[in-house]
Amino acid sequence: MNPIVQCVPNISEGRDIGKINYITAPLKNQEGFKCISVEPDQDYNRSVITLIGNPQAMIEPLIEFFRRAVEKIDMTKHHGEHARMGAVDVVPFIPISDVTIEACIEYANQLSRIVATLFNVPIFLYAKAATSPSRINLPDIRKGEFEGMSEKIKDSEWKPDFGPQKMHPTFGVTAIGARIPLIAYNIDLNTTDEKIASAIAKAIRQSSGGFQYIQAGPVFLDQRNHVQVTMNILDYKKNPIYRIIETVKMEAKRYHVTVTGSEIVGLCPKDALLDSLKYYLSVNQIPFDKQMSLSELSEDSIKYLQLRDFNVFKIIEAHL
Repeated sequence: MNPIVQCVPNISEGRDIGKINYITAPLKNQEGFKCISVEPDQDYNRSVITLIGNPQAMIEPLIEFFRRAVEKIDMTKHHGEHARMGAVDVVPFIPISDVTIEACIEYANQLSRIVATLFNVPIFLYAKAATSPSRINLPDIRKGEFEGMSEKIKDSEWKPDFGPQKMHPTFGVTAIGARIPLIAYNIDLNTTDEKIASAIAKAIRQSSGGFQYIQAGPVFLDQRNHVQVTMNILDYKKNPIYRIIETVKMEAKRYHVTVTGSEIVGLCPKDALLDSLKYYLSVNQIPFDKQMSLSELSEDSIKYLQLRDFNVFKIIEAHL
């Protein structure tokens, strides 16, 4: 059996489609893996790219992808709603089938070593590939963002795992790692008041006393003229999607605000959706069929989780 991983590079460009297409072109139409999606967001000024397939086949195309990002993205001119520290901000390797997390750590090290050598880019290993406890959580590495990284990197605690102990002047720094599947999940609120989204994010995130495995914050979407509670669900088996969105709905009531929708950025494991549908179908006294088709799963997820811009191809298993 061939190893299959999901790899999700994020670049700090979500507005210039020509530039995005140029940078991501090496990842398309390749042997051994598929580029499932490129999802640009103008408000975040960020694009999320999703690859699935043989991790070894991804390495050479990812090197060219990095080269083009170095060439085209100047972080001194970058502004967006999403926290960021580099032109290629993060690259996780995620085991899907016939591959261990230890193997994904090796792929992260392999890519890091080559990119740092070729492009003089500082690289931090994170999550399961982290070399110290302070580098497990991506927000800890990213704290200070691009603007603060030139001073932060001088601290011995923040010496990069690969590359120079000096920030690349236009690219910045990047994090490459290995992790279990997470869900990048955003919940829309019918208000423009970012303070409300901030208060709700504080109520649900682990770092301020909320749910374990939840990282959350507020963001205003200029293109949609409303705010979101944006989050990563780091372990959906410990805190399922339904629990998060229902808590957000409850917290929103105190501000006389409602949830108008939600979105999943990138792909989502089938089990994560099934776990939540089991709850909603039980509430509505509808029999739960664990063997439902991916099409049925997609339709019910849209209905009960209020997902927008969602279809069956957002489910990982649809590509295996």
